[in-house]
Amino acid sequence: MESFVIRTPSSSANIGPGFDVIGLALSIYLELHVTIDRSKTTSDHPLNCRVTYEGQGEGSGDIDLDPQNNLITRVALYVLRCHDQRAFPAETHVHIKNPIPLGRGLGSSGAAVVAGAMLGKEVGGLTHLTDARLFDYCLMIERHPDNVGAALFGGFVGTYLKPLKPEDVARIEIPLSEVLPAPAGGVDTGERPPEPPHGIGHHIKFPWNNDIKAVAIIPDFVVPTHRAREVLPSAYTRPDVIFNLQRIALLPVALGQSPPDPELIHLAMQDKVHQPYRQVLIPGLNEIVESMSPNTDDGFLGVCLSGAGPTILALATRNFEGIAGKIIGTLRQYNKNKDLRCDWKVLEPAEGTKVTR
Repeated sequence: MESFVIRTPSSSANIGPGFDVIGLALSIYLELHVTIDRSKTTSDHPLNCRVTYEGQGEGSGDIDLDPQNNLITRVALYVLRCHDQRAFPAETHVHIKNPIPLGRGLGSSGAAVVAGAMLGKEVGGLTHLTDARLFDYCLMIERHPDNVGAALFGGFVGTYLKPLKPEDVARIEIPLSEVLPAPAGGVDTGERPPEPPHGIGHHIKFPWNNDIKAVAIIPDFVVPTHRAREVLPSAYTRPDVIFNLQRIALLPVALGQSPPDPELIHLAMQDKVHQPYRQVLIPGLNEIVESMSPNTDDGFLGVCLSGAGPTILALATRNFEGIAGKIIGTLRQYNKNKDLRCDWKVLEPAEGTKVTR
């Protein structure tokens, strides 16, 4: 009996002015507990794989345990089929433990994609696949490198996508149609999907001052990513673009300095590209951003929307409960539900995806 555990961190994307660029791996971990009975040559389970689940969304009906439909196992199948393996090894059991809130802006889908790619590598014995190469596979399915880059490599990362050649763009959906069922793809043709181009995305790790913690305030409602994208404009004014460029040049340096400079970090965390437009989806967001500063809130450094929201991420060195309480109070004040449930956690930068045997 072979067994191993894949551990992938949650993540926050769009840190401050870093829309679609900067990501931060956070210390909430998706875990896959995998067993394979190598003594068996056949299985009664679809694609030789049994999927079980515990954690966020358990029992809600939102988690599909069919390996043909579950995002984690679909991504694993993509990696396997690119290497002429049509299914999992016989009698594979994948038990998913997921404490990452779903649809809250903490990278639950990015973690699933990264964990799935690593699952394909491990069950298929594809030891030649480096993390950099797995990044290419992840980016063929999840085109936001800030989340998957943070989840795969860990830490505080800057990411970018290489422009794809026309022939590569034309084939982006081919792996999905081969591996992922409708509506994401089509019927399995039995053919080998084309492997991703090399070097689709790149990343760099920025330094992070360990005195800085991330306080995640997680309201009890969902902001679908597609809805968060719809509210963004198709074009931006030059002053707004320059505003973000100025701050994104400062932020990675500011968060790595010791001791941290609260005023510099607060200024460098400001954004005019996505947060002003998404405040219609997260009532109170603008008031939180405008009202909080190092001068008014002890230990406070800066605040931003985590990913597409609704989670709010505050950076601080102390007074975590006080900062969380003020943000929760503001969210409730501007929400129709004055008793809006909000969880909060003090998180730290996390290591990237690891496999333990």
